[in-house]
Amino acid sequence: MKASLRWILEYVELPTRDPEELGEVLSNLGVEVEGIETIETQFTGVVVAKVLDVNPHPNADKVRVATLDAGGDPIEVVCGAWNFEAGATVAYATVGAMLPGGFEVGAKEIRGVVSPGMICSEVELGLGDESDGILVLEDGYADAGTEFASTLPYPDAVFDVSITPNRPDAMSIHGIARDLGAFFDLPVTVPETSFDEDGSSNAVVRIEAPDRCTRFTAREVKDVTVAPAPLWLRLRLRDAGVRPISNVVDVSNYVMLEFGQPLHAFDLDRITDETIVVRLAEDGEKLTTLDEVERTLTADDLVIAGVDEPLGLAGIMGGGDSEVSDTTTRVLIEVAHFEPTRVLMSGKRHALRTEAVARFERGVDPELPPVASARAAMLTAMLGEGRVVGGFVDEHPRPPEPVIVDLPDHEAERLLGVEIAVDQQVGYLTRLGFGVDGTNPMRVTVPTYRPDVTRPADLVEEIARIHGYNEIPSRLVIGRGGGLNEQQRAVRAVRSIMAGAGFYEIMSFDFLGLAEIQSLRLDEDDPRLDPVRIRNPLNEEQEYLRTTLLPGLLAGLRRSTQRNRPNAALFEMGSVFLRGDASLPDQPEHLAFAATGARSESPLDAAGDYSVEDALGTVEVLLGSLGIDATIKQRSVAGLHPGRSGSVMTDGTEIGVVGELDPDVSDSWDLNGRVIVGEFDLALLAPGPPVPFVVPSPYPPVVFDLAFDLPNKAATADLLAAVEATAGGDLERIVVFDVFRGGPLAVDRKSVAVRLTMRSAERTLSDEEVAPVLSRIAERVSDELGGSLRGG
Repeated sequence: MKASLRWILEYVELPTRDPEELGEVLSNLGVEVEGIETIETQFTGVVVAKVLDVNPHPNADKVRVATLDAGGDPIEVVCGAWNFEAGATVAYATVGAMLPGGFEVGAKEIRGVVSPGMICSEVELGLGDESDGILVLEDGYADAGTEFASTLPYPDAVFDVSITPNRPDAMSIHGIARDLGAFFDLPVTVPETSFDEDGSSNAVVRIEAPDRCTRFTAREVKDVTVAPAPLWLRLRLRDAGVRPISNVVDVSNYVMLEFGQPLHAFDLDRITDETIVVRLAEDGEKLTTLDEVERTLTADDLVIAGVDEPLGLAGIMGGGDSEVSDTTTRVLIEVAHFEPTRVLMSGKRHALRTEAVARFERGVDPELPPVASARAAMLTAMLGEGRVVGGFVDEHPRPPEPVIVDLPDHEAERLLGVEIAVDQQVGYLTRLGFGVDGTNPMRVTVPTYRPDVTRPADLVEEIARIHGYNEIPSRLVIGRGGGLNEQQRAVRAVRSIMAGAGFYEIMSFDFLGLAEIQSLRLDEDDPRLDPVRIRNPLNEEQEYLRTTLLPGLLAGLRRSTQRNRPNAALFEMGSVFLRGDASLPDQPEHLAFAATGARSESPLDAAGDYSVEDALGTVEVLLGSLGIDATIKQRSVAGLHPGRSGSVMTDGTEIGVVGELDPDVSDSWDLNGRVIVGEFDLALLAPGPPVPFVVPSPYPPVVFDLAFDLPNKAATADLLAAVEATAGGDLERIVVFDVFRGGPLAVDRKSVAVRLTMRSAERTLSDEEVAPVLSRIAERVSDELGGSLRGG
């Protein structure tokens, strides 16, 4: 929005005219100033002149000779424009005048007639875009010979301001003046709205959708002559970025900029039975708007209609069938209040972003329509030489309830950290138009033009704006507050551990396609196959909210391999979205990892392709670093290799799954070779208590291998648990290094070989001490798992 300083000064007498200083004040008041443009006249030597006579050129048909009174003796000037006659007031550039672009005016002979100077158009003076004829000024504009530049509202400064969505009151010249007046503690005047009424209007208004239109006013102005608006109004609109059209339409735009209240002018003679109906559109109903586009309406669009057909989209744009034209003599001025959210939605639905939408969607003052209507009626009658008709229509089915907020005396100090006296707080709020009664708490009545103020904190913000943010000292917060909570510490710990394990973190979209979820080959009853669909997806490939992090990781691995980087290890932490009992989906935080190709060579391990052992090792590093005591229970996990997958369990609860991806799933993602994956509920990965330091034993270990003949159904995790429970405190490490089927083993049997490392902290263990341990292990495995120690 653009705001002229001269326009603002019409309502408040500011103590300074310095645009930079005022720009800083506005920014501190919450009205962000993005730029300041200085506007000055770009010409010299141009005077106001009266056309005394116009005669044909004696030697040319396309130009005429005009006799001018420019404040001295009559002057004859040749002119090629035909939009003026004798009696017109014009802008005359004298000999030696300088026009925009460095053009110097001289005396020029045209077909035998010498023309000393020229009559100017808007374009030639840099005052507009109209070049079809000369600039014709209104009667009585100024005395002949008056310096034309002195009659213009320049120099001026125009602020290009950005208004936040919560400040509808500031989206107007008067609203900005009100803020400046409050800051400088100065009175702010209201624009003139007085006029005489003639007769009574027959206009009728019916509101059939009171929840969408809470107020609708209508006022008639008759005997109007539609013509160009006077120069001062055209210049003011041009400087505000609005194109002048005609006096009636320009008044509507002028009042909208002045008050922030959109309004519309109808040709009353083109409205059947002079009846306005505010209703919801019929589904499929057609309306051609002022931009000459035929629009198909929906049942959720609010229209201003006549008896038979819609006349305009409420709060957005008028229709072409009832627009004001050169033949209009009776004008109906409509000023209404519409529900903000639905105006926003209708504007988006029809891709119409107008100045009216920008204001209505923020929430216009419901008490403003009568004031704006009176202002528009006065200006229309004055500039269109018409008469305001009595019988003002004001349909107000839902008057607003007053908003009263209790403000404790200490609330400002509590939130701002600086003491502001209560009488100062009352003064600040009163200057902004708030009503204040009582003390501790103060009963503050919010003005209707401030719909954003609903809480004590909002009132404190208003106090801070006027008090001045620069008057509130900066200081560091002291005390024990703040810090990371348990979940935040867990997230940081997991991120550090995964990075240390050689994985790179990625962030993928929360959106994916159903085919990506189905590619994981999940069980039919898996809730992840029933994702939440997005109402307005970006595209067909991103219609659903993700139910697992794996598709994003697999897509990352695929991109890596397509770019000739076949070795990749990735992880991600983020939300997944699962249907729950509430209206909103459950949104648990997950951790997932995936890797393919060759792992990096390290001093402790030679390079090789990722396999299930690396997946298990990653889980061991992660959970061990977090101090979480967990086991991995082998089972067939949907989407993973049936023999190389399992659940990660702690205290009987599954906290995640791990393994190699099913080869068919890998193929569907164009991934060759083995792919290891894991996914965990991040909330269940809270770090355990710190692992106590154990002094390393100085004695040598005893290392030996055991191979067990086990039933195929026996889980390796159960074997490890049995060994650990029996070996005692001297067991330092146990590792599975071989699983074998076939050969001498029965069809339903397998061989699992483990390597045990035992070490005492007190002495070197002997074979005699270890042998009874091995016997107990063999006995327990036999009793619990039905296995036997191979080789006796």
